[in-house]
Amino acid sequence: MGLESVLSSGLNQLGLNCSLAVQAQLRDYVHLIVKWNRVYNLTSVRDPAEMVTRHLLDSLAIQPYLQGLRVLDVGCGAGLPGLPLAIVNKEVCPEREFVLLDSNSKKTRFVQQVIAELGLTNVQVVHERAENFCPTILFDVVVSRAFASVVEMLKNSGQHCATDGVLLAMKGADPNAELREIPTDFDVDAVHRLKVPGLEGQRHLVCLKLAGSK
Repeated sequence: MGLESVLSSGLNQLGLNCSLAVQAQLRDYVHLIVKWNRVYNLTSVRDPAEMVTRHLLDSLAIQPYLQGLRVLDVGCGAGLPGLPLAIVNKEVCPEREFVLLDSNSKKTRFVQQVIAELGLTNVQVVHERAENFCPTILFDVVVSRAFASVVEMLKNSGQHCATDGVLLAMKGADPNAELREIPTDFDVDAVHRLKVPGLEGQRHLVCLKLAGSK
């Protein structure tokens, strides 16, 4: 199937009733990845339709697990999962704001260009290392798709999560083995197996909270 068919079908399977305008912005985002990928090497995926499955739909599969109005995407790379979520949340939850954080200047320049070209007003990008980032207000959701381990994510980003917030670690294969190593000041709230339309590999979402929080 072509890019448009994969996107439309995938959104429906995820239960996301997106307007044509939102679908157009998601397609435009993919086209920008394709364009910039030639120079910036943003992703090893080259086929646009495959980008929809492996990047957009994979990112949007965590939409039901967002909460509150402030979301931090740590190590956003090419803007994943933050940008697809921000595009969709313009309609789903217009008050929700996204901050995309990465230490790679080339990737944050790309993300800034996407924000400008798509006219996104619910996103800002920050070029900084997670451990050096000093937000004035903590976040309801801290999400990462890029960290090698949950332990490293908590070590570098746990301090950015509000007391009643949630940390979401997007993982591939069953992550339960590495969860035995998490620090005692965090609790595993749940581990969800995600079903990403068109993706055969395993995907899991680890939901963590500060120890003692409800």
